[in-house]
Amino acid sequence: MARGGKFVVALAAALLAGCASVQEAIRLPYVSSFSDVAPGESLPQGWEKWTLSRLKKATQYRLVDDSGRTVVKAHAQASASGLVYPIQVDAKSYPLLTWRWKVTDLIPTADNTQKHAEDSPVRVVVTFDGDPEKLPLADRIFSDNARLLTGKPMPYATLMYIWENRAPAGTVILNRHTSRVRMLVSESGRDKVGTWQEVSRNVYEDYRRVFGEEPGPITAIGIMTDTDNTGENVHAYYGDIVFRRIAPPRQVLATD
Repeated sequence: MARGGKFVVALAAALLAGCASVQEAIRLPYVSSFSDVAPGESLPQGWEKWTLSRLKKATQYRLVDDSGRTVVKAHAQASASGLVYPIQVDAKSYPLLTWRWKVTDLIPTADNTQKHAEDSPVRVVVTFDGDPEKLPLADRIFSDNARLLTGKPMPYATLMYIWENRAPAGTVILNRHTSRVRMLVSESGRDKVGTWQEVSRNVYEDYRRVFGEEPGPITAIGIMTDTDNTGENVHAYYGDIVFRRIAPPRQVLATD
């Protein structure tokens, strides 16, 4: 089996799914906030470290102060690993996924459309449940191989929001090994490098667009900064992540 960048991303999905059991998942429509704890402390309750392989160097994550608010600082140097938060969320009931991120620089040689250069300074990763028996044979075989390699089942589907160098925002990038892992370019280019960005995505609609079907329950949210394919050195920051309902439209009452 190939060990290129596309495989690494698919492998990450398998490991993300296996970080906690369903019984351990926090069944609430929010994610424990980084800003609720002091800089330098351990991760907020529910967050866990996850690694791709014992053969890969781990990205370093630590809680730091940024203008009076605790955020996660990621440092990747030819490395790839992430943080994961198991959760049970109905994507249709809580479709708005909002987060903050900041990159200090892009990865000059990264290109997520090319398996040998598939790295991103920031990724927000969402996994979904579903019926694996509905998947094509090739996807089921790949999932079985990933389970043999990692000891963990792959999620039914994985959607990754990334910051790309060249591909424009809105681009969907497919994984060459499995149709169940897809990337959606949320930000592209250098215009917003160095400043905090608040991103809000309708994950329900994004899933329907990217996978062409109704999403099952969300099973985990994760973050990952990776440079294992390019060997580059990059720093990035992540703020709080939250799922929200869509507010109903305000009713304007007619007056006499």
